[in-house]
Amino acid sequence: MQKFILSLIFIFCGYILHAQIVVSGVILDSATKEPLVSASVFCQNTTSGTYSNKQGEFSLSLKSGGYDLIVSYTGYQTQTIRLGDSTKLQVLMAKEDKSMGEVIIKSSSEVPDGWNKYGDFFIQNFLGSTLNASKSTILNPQALKFYFSKRNNRLKVLADSVLLIENRALGYHVRYQMDSFVYYYNTENSSYRGYSLYTEMEGNDSLKNVWSLARKKTYEGSKLQFMRSYYDSTLQQDGWIIDMLDENNAKKFNKVKNVYDSGFYNLVAITKDSLGLDSMMYQVPTGNFEIEIYYPRKISVTYTKKWPEKEYLKKMNLPKNIPYQISYIDIKDWISITENGFYYEQRNWINQGYWSWKNLADQLPYDYEPE
Repeated sequence: MQKFILSLIFIFCGYILHAQIVVSGVILDSATKEPLVSASVFCQNTTSGTYSNKQGEFSLSLKSGGYDLIVSYTGYQTQTIRLGDSTKLQVLMAKEDKSMGEVIIKSSSEVPDGWNKYGDFFIQNFLGSTLNASKSTILNPQALKFYFSKRNNRLKVLADSVLLIENRALGYHVRYQMDSFVYYYNTENSSYRGYSLYTEMEGNDSLKNVWSLARKKTYEGSKLQFMRSYYDSTLQQDGWIIDMLDENNAKKFNKVKNVYDSGFYNLVAITKDSLGLDSMMYQVPTGNFEIEIYYPRKISVTYTKKWPEKEYLKKMNLPKNIPYQISYIDIKDWISITENGFYYEQRNWINQGYWSWKNLADQLPYDYEPE
């Protein structure tokens, strides 16, 4: 009898740990209301994606958490929809107005041999310069267009089709729908925007074990792990320390004694308003929560369970005996974090330090779980 009860407990716990949400719906032309067949539907930075059928219908099963659903179709404006729980959607797609994009491109100075001139530089600032990045390749670089502005001393990179990326270090094929990449030479700052869909690479058991270990190593100390630790209230146990810049000394950071103080942290119920939804078709159940965090001054985030990579110390001209990974963050406004590590609004979070060195080749999908 006792074994039977324990079995029920394990089954129940397994159900909780693997709880799923289902998002389904139909994709229509906004003007004609005709269904759009084979529209691309996927959740940003996950392994979950599909296409609409002949009736324009689609369905996705996702692990519980937060997501941005991306819907795209050739000749139409891409739609981004915030998800927080099971829901049924009617997605109306408007045709794309290309005139503005053509004006921007015509007024820019495209570099004819852009890949030869800027290709390596772009890879270092887009894929990264880490060990994982060295084992990653853009399979269709011909899709990239390079524009250099002398007046702004700025490099802008666009793509005329989805970028196909092979990450042999982590065992992923990545389809990256790039919005833009910009590098400012005056400040040496770069930013890129786009949508990633991950697919597991095929390999034998030995190779899959290598990928599993590499993913786990990449996850440890990552921003994804930090977000999940904050959500689970396990920052200290997981090896995280948060310090905040002194109010009167721009060179001094003080340890934040209570990272769950109401001045920095809120626990809130997910609502239609928080997801940006205003239609009665969205059903958000009670009892579903996310957290909000905000710090009024720059913070440093230290991961104490892992040394920084040697390549980072060398690039930043830092001493070789630094024992911790340290990132510096400016939070412009409150951000919300869900249980799978998804957070928004992401533009309110600005990285410096160790995390800024980690680019696309060191990112894991939101549905990744360490074994």
